[in-house]
Amino acid sequence: MQIDIQAREFRLTDALRNHIDRRLKFALSNHDEHIHHVMVRLSDINGPRGGEDKCCHLQVVLSGLPDVVIEDTETDLYVAIDRAAERAGRTVTRRITRQRDNRRTAAKPELIS
Repeated sequence: MQIDIQAREFRLTDALRNHIDRRLKFALSNHDEHIHHVMVRLSDINGPRGGEDKCCHLQVVLSGLPDVVIEDTETDLYVAIDRAAERAGRTVTRRITRQRDNRRTAAKPELIS
């Protein structure tokens, strides 16, 4: 799984990069074969003024399915990353399961009574 990380308005540290990599691999590793790549955009909306303004925007590009786009805003960037990764994992699982179920339903022959 290829992960592209971009930070806007602040410096991306190695610790932050490692945290993102670890959390995304944990949340998405079950569906690695369906994921083309993941784009992560981090931003500090208010800058030094503070407040609930650290944003994590995830875009998971799936093979044969629409992209999964998740955005989370928190006061702590690590919390925003954790929540966005968790939500992305659940959404990817749900989409792949639906696709699999739809294929199974379409492949079943109808029984005529």
